[in-house]
This record gives sequence, C-alpha cells and structure tokens, in this order.
Amino acid sequence: MKANSIFTNVALTDDGDVWWEGCDEPQPEHLIDWQGNDFTPEDTAAGKKAAHPNSRFTTPASQCPIICSDWEAPEGVAIDAILFGGRRATNVPLVAEQYEPAHGVFIGASVASEVTAAATDVKAGSLRHDPFAMLPFCGYNMADYWGHWIEMQRELGDKFPKVYQVNWFRKDEDGKFMWPGYGDNSRVLDWIVRRAAGEVEAIEGVTGLYPKFEDFNLDGLDDIDEETWNKLFAIDPDAWAAEMDDTEKYFEQFGDHVPAEVRDQLAKFRQRIADAK
Repeated sequence: MKANSIFTNVALTDDGDVWWEGCDEPQPEHLIDWQGNDFTPEDTAAGKKAAHPNSRFTTPASQCPIICSDWEAPEGVAIDAILFGGRRATNVPLVAEQYEPAHGVFIGASVASEVTAAATDVKAGSLRHDPFAMLPFCGYNMADYWGHWIEMQRELGDKFPKVYQVNWFRKDEDGKFMWPGYGDNSRVLDWIVRRAAGEVEAIEGVTGLYPKFEDFNLDGLDDIDEETWNKLFAIDPDAWAAEMDDTEKYFEQFGDHVPAEVRDQLAKFRQRIADAK
C-alpha cells in the first residue's frame, strides 16, 4: 500500500502524507481536513474531525505481498464457500454454515447489518437489510435475483458453494469486541476449509451449523476461553423471533417474486427459534 494508492476523505499533512483519526501516527499540529480547510488540535478539542468517518483507500491487488500467483488465471478457481457478513454487536454468532442450499440463499436474502457512517439516510447503529450486499447494484427485482440463486443451485448440485454467515463484531456486556478480528479472521476460514474437506463436524444451532470448540484453532488467543467462545455463539430466541418478524415484513415488498424456497426457510428458522425456547 506504499505506492499507487488513492485515499479519499482523509486529511493531508504539510509534507504531503495522509492522516485520519485512529491511524497509528499522532495528530500533526497542522492539517488540511477532508473538506480542504486548515485543521489544528484546537479543532479536535472542539469535537471536529479532520477525516470523514467514511474515509477509504484503494490500491492495486497486485501489490499485496501474499496474493496468490494464479490470481489472474483465466480458467478461474473452484469455489467451495461463500461468506456473508454484517456488523452485528449482538445475537449473530461468529460463523454459521447453511443447513441446506436454500438456507444459504435465505442467509444472503435476510442478512442485516448495523448502519455505519457510510449511510447518510439511516441512524448509525440501526439495522439495514442489504440482501447479498447487492441492493445498490441489482438492476432488477431483488427477489428474482434470489430465485436465480435457487436455479443455479439446482443446476450445479453438489458443486454449488456452501454459504456461511460470519460476524467479526460481536461485543460483550462492556461493549468490547469479543473476537480480535483482522488476521485472526483466517481462523474462521481455516475451519471452513476443513469443513469443505470433511475433516471436522459441526453443531446444530438456531442460525446454522456451528464449529465445535475443540475443533477450532484458537492457539495463541488466550482471551478466547470456552466461556467466551460460548458467548460468541449465544443467541436470544426472542430477539431472533423479532428479527424474523422484521425479515418477513421486509420480504413483503417483493410480493410474489420471493421464491417459495426462501419463504420455507423463514418458517424453518422460526421453528428452530421455538425449539430453542
């Protein structure tokens, strides 16, 4: 990321570097903020921000030092798993595998995430449905898109990837993240890969199939004991029942376009919630 990178909505230092709240470098005495104005520590003391909360950067993938040498191979690669994730502080486990193919479509269709500063029309922290993370980009009825997933599952059979729901953002009762995230998210990928290879079993849960504590690579994560692990997978049936009511209401806007298989999965989810009470 040290070359050929584009930063947006960050602050500019006097020597031409970039800075934003939360980066590793201390705040300089003078900056040009994301709106082009002079910015000093006095502005910070007044509660202003030098960088926009939704500041971003982009850089060529080819510059990643660990990228696969075959990443541009024209024949592509086989896909064993598709992951959908949302920012959820409560009630969504670290990782859950689909029960069956249609359940994977339901996971993608019903996923909801806590709103961040990227959205300007909804209060930050509230939930927003963004099925398959495709809502802003799908050029036709979203429920028809779900139906096309169902059709492809029928066409490909066992070759169709399994769907997983992941959540790196679970918080404890003190508001602290329970999972370290970042590079440690590869531990979840490790379990998924071993599931695809048939090397580990899974536990039935309300939202899907969960890893066994003893099968998960937690080496070096001293903060993740079995008690914390159980909290990462704990669910509140009443809260999930309310969310399924919200999901059903969300589906109503798509009318008859919602595939029957997706509606069936909603009913099965409700039954698992009832069984958990």
